[in-house]
Amino acid sequence: MASAGAVDAAAEGVAALGISGQWAEPSPPLRRNLRLLSHDQVELAKMLLNQGQGHLFEHWPEPGVDDDKKKSFFDQVDRLNSSYPGGLASYIQNAKKLLADSKAGQNPYDGFTPSVPSGEVLTFGDENFLSLEAAGVKEARNAAFVLVAGGLGERLGYKGIKVALPRETTTGKCFLQHYIESILALQEASCKLEGECHIKIPFAIMTSDDTNALTINLLESNSYFGMEPSQVIILKQEKVACLADNDARLALDPNDKYKIQTKPHGHGDVHSLLYSSGLLEQWKSTGRKWVLFFQDTNGLLFNAIPSALGVSATKGYNVNSLAVPRKAKEAIGGITKLTHDDGRTMVINVEYNQLDPLLRATGHPDGDANSETGYSPYPGNINQLILELGPYIEELKKTHGAISEFVNPKYTDSTKTAFKSSTRLECMMQDYPKTLPPTAKVGFTVMDTWLAYAPVKNNPEDAAKVPKGNPFHSATSGEMAIYRANSLILRKAGAQISDPAITTFNGQEVEVWPRITWSPRWGLTFKDVKQKVHGNSSVSQRSVLVINGQNIVIDGLSLDGALIVNSVDEAEVKVTGHVENKGWTIRPVDHKDTSEKEETRIRGFKFEKVEQLEVNYTEPGKHCLSS
Repeated sequence: MASAGAVDAAAEGVAALGISGQWAEPSPPLRRNLRLLSHDQVELAKMLLNQGQGHLFEHWPEPGVDDDKKKSFFDQVDRLNSSYPGGLASYIQNAKKLLADSKAGQNPYDGFTPSVPSGEVLTFGDENFLSLEAAGVKEARNAAFVLVAGGLGERLGYKGIKVALPRETTTGKCFLQHYIESILALQEASCKLEGECHIKIPFAIMTSDDTNALTINLLESNSYFGMEPSQVIILKQEKVACLADNDARLALDPNDKYKIQTKPHGHGDVHSLLYSSGLLEQWKSTGRKWVLFFQDTNGLLFNAIPSALGVSATKGYNVNSLAVPRKAKEAIGGITKLTHDDGRTMVINVEYNQLDPLLRATGHPDGDANSETGYSPYPGNINQLILELGPYIEELKKTHGAISEFVNPKYTDSTKTAFKSSTRLECMMQDYPKTLPPTAKVGFTVMDTWLAYAPVKNNPEDAAKVPKGNPFHSATSGEMAIYRANSLILRKAGAQISDPAITTFNGQEVEVWPRITWSPRWGLTFKDVKQKVHGNSSVSQRSVLVINGQNIVIDGLSLDGALIVNSVDEAEVKVTGHVENKGWTIRPVDHKDTSEKEETRIRGFKFEKVEQLEVNYTEPGKHCLSS
């Protein structure tokens, strides 16, 4: 129970704020409880009443009942207020406008005419690609990486965090391990070009309430996968308040009348978190020039990073969106230049279901149609961005990291007067360019899908329903895409790699290429791979090849089975001759088979390791593996 002195002090503070005045009269329950509140909580209460949120207090009982819960309510309001650029009042005002536009059927693209933006289309393995990869590796020492990892794997049929999923099950390395090893390989290769260099590339990870503790545990229990702990920065995003109706009245939690219901705001929060944390200024002061953003489960992404960073550096792009060729009307957003009637221009992602009607409404009767290349002229956005740090900071000084928002209420009927359930404002990382001035250099880099894009986001049931010819984007297709990419890279380097078999797992028909994987330090760029693949090497379709070491050369190898080569940095290993054994077989697994682990079930297959040759080179010097 509070002492008389404490109550008197609170009463004095309340009086000083004019509590005895009229501002709280619209909410008698709140007014009766004002003496419980601190100076800051009173200010928050004023703000809520000014924003039409008096309903939040309607159920409050007399002082002395649930007082601790009333105070914890304001603790939550304080968190919601401080985590949103401009505070909760701005959030409510933005919501009112967006909800009114939604009810009126306002088209966000009214007045805009679409056109094809300028960008770079790369051809894997040609001289331009090699020179851009080299430029990107050189520039990597001036980069920082940001991973957006706020989601659990529930949509995949996996209860853990998505970055803990195996990227592929030949080695079992998870996505986060692959990302960190790739950044470390870039760091090492970039520093080697300088001679002696001790730069550590910073790596920020945006988590959420759902993923924060699990992400930290994954890092700590694996010694940060070889990265120095000081290189890794965790930024946790907060949720935003839910909206109960078109008047933007905040929704109370159905299970707790002293708590505002909240939901995720979207990965666009990464910009405000980077700004408010002071990280960007810190990076700038240590010579960083580029910030690379990527999402949690695209296992091919780092195949594209060196050349895309090379494009940013050589073209001077302030914003570079990574993209893939896109079929017309394919369910992936298109990167589009929009020019408004008033002269404003922007280069942004336009969702596929908005792009076709927008084109038809602006003098393109065929809408989103394929060009003579067989693809839409509007490349497919894969939500990986490279931003030039200096202009990025200047822009965020103006916006404080606030990103253009949208709202997507589910109405009960066509009158649009009530919601089926509460909604909230959302924002997307890739909408950052919407506020940029026309002078900003915004471009894109298109790479082959097989090389750069195989996200894992659909569960087996949903993937099996995907129309024939469309990508599954499942754990099954994501893993098989890695083997395909590595097989095609080795083919391009001169090796003979057998054609794939066609097999169905979890209702998805996929190409099964040889299970070839390597550590990022072995094959960071295509030039690295070309320098390490010699002679007339061949790998059969049923084979498994794991290369785990920096200085391993494949020279005249004929592989029909399973071969795993591990070596320390000081060892130089030549792998040659004929290797044949019973290898590994692939056994189908039903996604409903609860005797298997979730990460196996969502793939629909597992490896049976019947026979393999595994060699470990732990001593320095030159070594040769021959049949």
